[in-house]
Amino acid sequence: MKLLIKPVAAILILSLCFLSACATVGKEFDESLVKTVQNGKTTKGEVLGMFGKPFKTGLQNGDEIWIYEVNTYTAGKPDASKNLTIVFSESGVVKSHQMMSSSPGL
Repeated sequence: MKLLIKPVAAILILSLCFLSACATVGKEFDESLVKTVQNGKTTKGEVLGMFGKPFKTGLQNGDEIWIYEVNTYTAGKPDASKNLTIVFSESGVVKSHQMMSSSPGL
């Protein structure tokens, strides 16, 4: 029985090491839907339906902003990121939006 525990423990430890080498922070979103967002037309409800609950919210110059963001890390180093920032007017309509993405070497 003791002989079986040691290999199993070693496999578990190695698995944890490999799993910890990759991480994702944020909330994944469908980047292809960004082109359907229209300034002055798209509502908060429509944005919520397209992308779900935002990763972060806040205020910018008195306007509400929603941020959809996901960052991936490999071996503890940044690997890629996507960020969609949407600014809403007081009436709850998209005032402006910006999509940014990056990957190593850019």
